[in-house]
Amino acid sequence: MAYPVPAKEIRKEIVIHASRFIATLSPVFSVDEAKAFIARIRTEFSDATHHVPAYLVGGGNSVLAHASDDGEPSGTAGRPALAVLKGSGLGDVAVVVTRYFGGTKLGTGGLVRAYTQATQAVVAAVPRAEKVMADTLLLAAPYPLLERIRILVAEIGGEILDEEFGADVTLSLRFRVDDTARFQAGLQQLSAGRLAAEHMGTAEVLYPEA
Repeated sequence: MAYPVPAKEIRKEIVIHASRFIATLSPVFSVDEAKAFIARIRTEFSDATHHVPAYLVGGGNSVLAHASDDGEPSGTAGRPALAVLKGSGLGDVAVVVTRYFGGTKLGTGGLVRAYTQATQAVVAAVPRAEKVMADTLLLAAPYPLLERIRILVAEIGGEILDEEFGADVTLSLRFRVDDTARFQAGLQQLSAGRLAAEHMGTAEVLYPEA
């Protein structure tokens, strides 16, 4: 199932009554990756008052969720951050909201708002990619058909990963699983039935969202 994920790690900061809330968001594709990301942020900001983590591993209808208040009053930090992640539509995502206490207590309602706003800020700013299953294909093609094959690949939304020039041109190609059959059909048509690409494997791939 395709679903959006963060395209890269980013960070946003807000200040509320002199307390700094630094939200760092990153793609994570396993619980171990999420834990390693959280540990890295804790080390980076080792002098901070709190490090509130939340993550979603997986996407769509299959998600493992976790959040912690990290010493803030129960329900005021991790739960609001996790709620923003769940509402974002993103999968395979982790956030750590690091707080430097500014001397003014915010109260439970103020904390909920602060952690919500910090997470919203970083979620709104992160570029998104789509996690999809993609096929890698290998194709040996004669030179006279090369340009037409390049055009066909582009029309279908595929990628040319590599070109090797010998007696023929050997192309390494990648397509979303749903587009592979369409490429093979187009290849058959332009080559009068002489060419078919060899399937080399299927894997999860990130494509930037348009």
